[in-house]
Amino acid sequence: MSMRKGVIHNLAKLSTRGTPKRSRSAGTKLFLSSEETTEVIFLPKARSFCNSTDLSKNESEVIKHENICRESGKTISVFDFKSYMLQKIKSVNQALDAAVPIREPIKFHEAMRYSLLSEGKRVCPVLCIAACELVGGQESTVMPAACGMEMIISMCLMHDDLPCMDNGDLRRGKLSNHKVFGENVTVLAGYSLVALAFEHMATTTKGVHPKTMVRAVGELARLIGPEGAVAGQVLDLLCGDKSDTGLEELKYIHSHKTADFTEAAVIVGALVGGASEEEINRLRKFSQCFGLMYQVVDDILDVTKSSEQLGKTAGKDLLANKLTYPKMIGIDKSKEYAQNVSKEAKEQLVGFDPEKAAPLLAMADFVLHRQK
Repeated sequence: MSMRKGVIHNLAKLSTRGTPKRSRSAGTKLFLSSEETTEVIFLPKARSFCNSTDLSKNESEVIKHENICRESGKTISVFDFKSYMLQKIKSVNQALDAAVPIREPIKFHEAMRYSLLSEGKRVCPVLCIAACELVGGQESTVMPAACGMEMIISMCLMHDDLPCMDNGDLRRGKLSNHKVFGENVTVLAGYSLVALAFEHMATTTKGVHPKTMVRAVGELARLIGPEGAVAGQVLDLLCGDKSDTGLEELKYIHSHKTADFTEAAVIVGALVGGASEEEINRLRKFSQCFGLMYQVVDDILDVTKSSEQLGKTAGKDLLANKLTYPKMIGIDKSKEYAQNVSKEAKEQLVGFDPEKAAPLLAMADFVLHRQK
């Protein structure tokens, strides 16, 4: 079998009879039903879908594992995470470009597009698409929702960088929006992106029952609103100078200001894809763990990487006296905590079709080991 660079996961199937349902840690067999087992291999050196050196090392490991599987009579299915991400990001970028064309007032729409179309990881829209496809939905059906998620994320980043918030000069490798267009235009452009997100979802989604769309829009509004991400952001701003704040408060902040976004992306995608209530509940747990892990890793990178490496202003949390996991428990324990939360996230996917779950499993590994 010819191999392609970018292989992150290797899925090996074999039939068994009478195997009970149970789960093990990543890298071992996940027993999904009494009829079938699937082995999901998480290659330990996988760090980023754009790191060709690590991918070359991963390729040799996959080839070695393939030979073992072939000798044992297993059927091998290879998941190429790099190609998957590049394809999804390309589709999302094209849809975003079409959703926000240049028109009058020119400067205002340029400000919207400046942040929306800048080079980013597109984690939330890809999560949205992957969750939809996991439960049997189609990319074309969920794309308006995926675009809506990225519009809201862009607004948050634009406003986070304002002097009255985190006061960041760099975002995604270039000057922050307000440094180019001014604070007043940035504020208004951000508001407009939120409004456009809901309009785009409501008016361009096809083939989804109206009641399902109402629920999806309601989930999104709740999770980004005063009981969700906004609540986390407010406490993040207010708790920095409080000496009596503990880990529970910190977890609350991170679970809302970041994990509520990933929950919104996953749950909206799953709803559009036709998920059952049981699937929704499990994916809700997955997305909360995923988002918490993302923020813990973000905290670590903020104190271990430079602005040039991150593509955004580094060290902001320390300067603003923000509550972070490295500040409260140290870098090593923060890394251990992120690994534990990542494992918990993956456990929620046991029982789903392993090939359809592969993108979400791979994204969890990617986020855990990301370097920017």
